[in-house]
Amino acid sequence: MAGHSKWANIKHRKARQDAKRSKIWSKCSRAIIVAAKHGGGDPDQNLTLRYAVDEAKAANMPKDTIAKAIEKGAGGSDGDDYEEVVYEGYGPAGVAVYVETLTDNRNRTVPELRKMFEKCGGNLASAGSVAFTFERKGELFVDGAKADEEKIMDVVLEAGAEDVEDADGAWRITTAVEDFHRVRAALEAAGLTPDQAGLPMLPLNVVELDGEQAEKTERFLDELDDHDDVQKVYANNA
Repeated sequence: MAGHSKWANIKHRKARQDAKRSKIWSKCSRAIIVAAKHGGGDPDQNLTLRYAVDEAKAANMPKDTIAKAIEKGAGGSDGDDYEEVVYEGYGPAGVAVYVETLTDNRNRTVPELRKMFEKCGGNLASAGSVAFTFERKGELFVDGAKADEEKIMDVVLEAGAEDVEDADGAWRITTAVEDFHRVRAALEAAGLTPDQAGLPMLPLNVVELDGEQAEKTERFLDELDDHDDVQKVYANNA
């Protein structure tokens, strides 16, 4: 996906997330509990938990709330038993959509998501229908005002980054999944804490949208993002 539109979309989503922080924290807690329950409560030994904690910190979730979620998950949590389920489909204008969820009831989640897809003129598809058009990557954004291109390149390429590009006021850095934390640590050691960082599913091919189609697609993706069971939404629109 083009760095320009990707960064613009992230800023748009972040503004919306700031307005619904309690829901974001609830989703972060759920992810931490599930990760700790299945892989233990030590982020240094449990990469899934480390990623979930990083997400929570990025959402400004309080440290004690994060600690309580880890403790609850590591203790086996007597609460609802959530499972990770991926749903795939097509949104407006044939945009490929990949949705990661944590649900305690597939029989509730599936019809609700199907209705959302159909309402926008799309459809929920079978497993594997769009997954092949995405690839898991490390992705970090650093405000362009923090460093020039030469400094960014020196820091991240030595740490193993795959690419750096100008993303409309920010530096967009991509890495292999296994190199993500090393590159992030190198940035932080250089005083260049990323403004956004994660392990998204990045599209291999992009559908260029504009005008009404672009607006309709963004509304649909925002609605999916608002669903209580949805953790992450990825699409190949630009």
